[in-house]
Amino acid sequence: MDLSERIDRRRAARDGGGIVVDREYLSPVVHPTEPVGRGPVLEQLLDALEPVFDGTLPEPVAVTGPTGSGTSAVVVALFAAMNDRLGGNDRSIRTATRADRTDPVTWFVYVDARRIQSEFALYRTILSVLSAEPIPESGIGTGALRDRLRERLARHDRRAVVAIDHHDEPETLSYERAREYLEPVADDVSTVAVGCDAPTGWGGTTVELSAYRDHGLVDIVTDRVSTGLEPGTLDHESVRELAEWADGNAHDALAGLYGAAVSATGEGADRIEPRHIERAIADVPDGCVHVDRALSLSETRQQVLAVLATIDSTDRPVRDVADEIAAQSSLTAGTVKRFLYELADRGVIERVPLPANGTGRRPSAIERRFPAIVFRSLTPACGSNGA
Repeated sequence: MDLSERIDRRRAARDGGGIVVDREYLSPVVHPTEPVGRGPVLEQLLDALEPVFDGTLPEPVAVTGPTGSGTSAVVVALFAAMNDRLGGNDRSIRTATRADRTDPVTWFVYVDARRIQSEFALYRTILSVLSAEPIPESGIGTGALRDRLRERLARHDRRAVVAIDHHDEPETLSYERAREYLEPVADDVSTVAVGCDAPTGWGGTTVELSAYRDHGLVDIVTDRVSTGLEPGTLDHESVRELAEWADGNAHDALAGLYGAAVSATGEGADRIEPRHIERAIADVPDGCVHVDRALSLSETRQQVLAVLATIDSTDRPVRDVADEIAAQSSLTAGTVKRFLYELADRGVIERVPLPANGTGRRPSAIERRFPAIVFRSLTPACGSNGA
């Protein structure tokens, strides 16, 4: 973010007052244009993608790392920068010095497998990058989109590199299925698998990210604080506390920061106090999943999670929890119960066995695995609740 942009954001924030200057930049679901502390990893990924600078496709590559290590941030940032220089749509099929020649074009497409699960959606996402023309959301068949993709890549000097992120999470588009969908254009497309682990049986190049060290997380949180909050809102000791508590996980550190900002704003405080940090940390469960896994769900499922985040589900059977959620929503108890089981399969919540109460199926309780304060602030299911 350049200096003029920082100044403009602070001027705009004055209209609303409060401690938050840029709510979006505080969010753990937002990736910076230049990931903090990941220069060597960016160089490794550039090495793997280097054939594009000679007008050829690179071999498939996997980008792996534990939750909160910045795999998505690295790929999103690099793909955006590469598209600025090598890719584009119709207006950027650049003409060279001779009128009868054009420069080769390589597009870089980021696919979020949490939200893109069908063949139709995959083609539509890719075409939205490859073409300046609007891509219909409905009223057209998958085959027609496939034909458009073939046509777009038909020229020998056009190709694409497609990243499939979160391919190894439950109920997402797998890397293998994505490769299957891309088979009709396999000669013109290379793929990047992004996730905690490489695809099963992977034998290609792997760029590995390790968990952040404490000083790295301090730099990440400090960057968000310097842009997202008013000066003096959060002291350096609290930043270090967040970093040490997060234990190498940038998502958890940023969820703690965002949750603390929401708590302080809700109280009308003029700075983030230790009690706000403590409240935010307590709200991030052990083994927390990325809040975006909850935010990528359908609206009705987000409604269920929004209510779940406000009630005590400890040591209560799923049936009782479903009844309480249904009483606060437009859904039936049966539908809520079904959703809770589905959400447990997706890993967003966890079913915990309760003591047996005689014969029959052993009951289970529900524990959330997402940060409730952050989720409720960001989900449309709660309206405008953010900092």
